[in-house]
Amino acid sequence: MFLAAVAAVPTPPTAPAAADLAYAQGRLAWPGGTARAACGYGGVRKDKREGDGASPEGRFPLLSALYRPDRLAPPRTGLSLAALRPDQGWVDDPADANYNRLVALPYPAHHEDLWRDDALYDLIVVIGYNTDPVVPGAGSAIFLHVAGPDFPPTEGCIAVAKPVLVALMGLLRPGSTITIAP
Repeated sequence: MFLAAVAAVPTPPTAPAAADLAYAQGRLAWPGGTARAACGYGGVRKDKREGDGASPEGRFPLLSALYRPDRLAPPRTGLSLAALRPDQGWVDDPADANYNRLVALPYPAHHEDLWRDDALYDLIVVIGYNTDPVVPGAGSAIFLHVAGPDFPPTEGCIAVAKPVLVALMGLLRPGSTITIAP
């Protein structure tokens, strides 16, 4: 009798598993799909350095996401999500204490502006490369973002078509990763 009663108790719903992405040879893959993608003009390298244009080789967590609220509705995602502002940048100066971090502009050290005229940063997923701990000179601002027309190489990020990235957001949550391979 006890076993029958236990079997009748509904199982609580569980959260879907975190999606793992994989980039290799111009393609981004995820459970149930694949799409054209671009990587850095320096290829994929284990010994990534600041300014080499390479995408880092390895497996990295997907940490959070930023989106342009004037161009895109907030995408559904399990990742931490914030609206970009025109006064935000990402420090790429290895000598600065905020290297490889989001900062408010104006900022005295060299940085990348995140509010761009083109659509590349309409949606950004921060890849956890060189983030914990941050190593000066090992590379900064490595994102999963929107690809340019005809998929030109990036400065070291992974880029996909905007509709693909928007759709992927629903699969991403804490624990999601990206593996980047040549």
